Amino acid sequence: MIKRRLAGTVAIGASALLALTACGSSSSGSGSSGQTTLTMVVPDYGTGPANTTAKYWQAIITAFEKQNPKIKVTFQIYNWDIIDSKVQTMLQNKQYPDIIEGESPLEFAQDGIAYPASKVLSASTYNNMLKLFMTADSYKGTAYGMPFTTSSRTLFYNKQLFAKAGIATPPTTWAELKTDAAKIKQKTGKIGFGLPLGSEEAEAESLLWFLGNGGGYLNSSGKYDINSPQNIQTFQFLNSLVKAGDTEPGPGTQDRTPLWEQFAAGQVGMINGSPALIPIIQAAGKLTSSDWASTDIAGKNGPLSSTLAVADSIVALNTQGHASQIKQFLDFVYQDKYQVQFDKEYDLLPATTSAINALSSDATFAPFLKRLPSGTLYPSTANWQQVDDDIKTTIGSAIGGNPASVLGALQQKATSTS
Repeated sequence: MIKRRLAGTVAIGASALLALTACGSSSSGSGSSGQTTLTMVVPDYGTGPANTTAKYWQAIITAFEKQNPKIKVTFQIYNWDIIDSKVQTMLQNKQYPDIIEGESPLEFAQDGIAYPASKVLSASTYNNMLKLFMTADSYKGTAYGMPFTTSSRTLFYNKQLFAKAGIATPPTTWAELKTDAAKIKQKTGKIGFGLPLGSEEAEAESLLWFLGNGGGYLNSSGKYDINSPQNIQTFQFLNSLVKAGDTEPGPGTQDRTPLWEQFAAGQVGMINGSPALIPIIQAAGKLTSSDWASTDIAGKNGPLSSTLAVADSIVALNTQGHASQIKQFLDFVYQDKYQVQFDKEYDLLPATTSAINALSSDATFAPFLKRLPSGTLYPSTANWQQVDDDIKTTIGSAIGGNPASVLGALQQKATSTS
């Protein structure tokens, strides 16, 4: 199963499961009155009862049912740490929901129980979806998944520290970044650049740097190329940055979240991040909205034209035969107002072109939206999950070590299990 959960989404609460029903029944089907009940399983993007995603879905369902009285929608919302097992149990017991969000659409497509996206979206909604993610959620040339919410990466920088260090504009090249990081350290005593290559999300940080040198995890033929000359050269540069003392101590074992928290506390000059860093900054209460900004990530010779992009998708199952009703509901769900509401509530990004346009004037979201449609996805190879785990636990050792050896070992494992 391919997982593309968006970085930074955490769900907690007193109950592992919230089951909300709009009509007092969780069964799926059509009653004697001609009323159809759709069932849906979704993850919670909230941080507790105050902003649980259940409120978001309940509001949509209430509005939808008012306009469509012959269709009722019920949903179950699970914490991220148990949704996988809950969905698998449902499938094993043949208690199929109509709609699932947050799970890999390809798994269901391969099992023959998913509707093609074109069957459960009107033509206008289908054509409004971001093509990058529709292609990624395709099986044998047919799109089965529909991106629901997305995210991308930018370079965050502390404008206060920049001013103290005499830096007028954010870096666009590696050379500028290295110079700026040194200035921040020398003139403010803070960390110049935050480089999290620990096991939490080393695969993301590494890919952002690889992209800046024309590299990546795959070559143009879609084959693993982890130890490409470009990637080795990238880690050689990172080693020079670390050796100069322009990063935090021990970046090879430094996890992302603690370093993001240090940025939020005003202790880091620059760091790569997603919109999920924004609520951390806000919660810390140290930096105001005018104290920080984000921009394109610096590459070797210029800013990245393509950054890491991820999405959580929706898949509709064909086991109940509710294609028409699902289409009515999903067309309603994908309205711009609901896409934008979700993104602002959880600091994520839209999945449709029109919602991107609606948010493009927002200064906070604009830098992330700029590169989203042309983003770079994680590999969709069959063994990516294992490769991903290997990268998380191993690639940090290339800092202070031999990049060619470390990347070569990762390449060998990736190709031997593909």
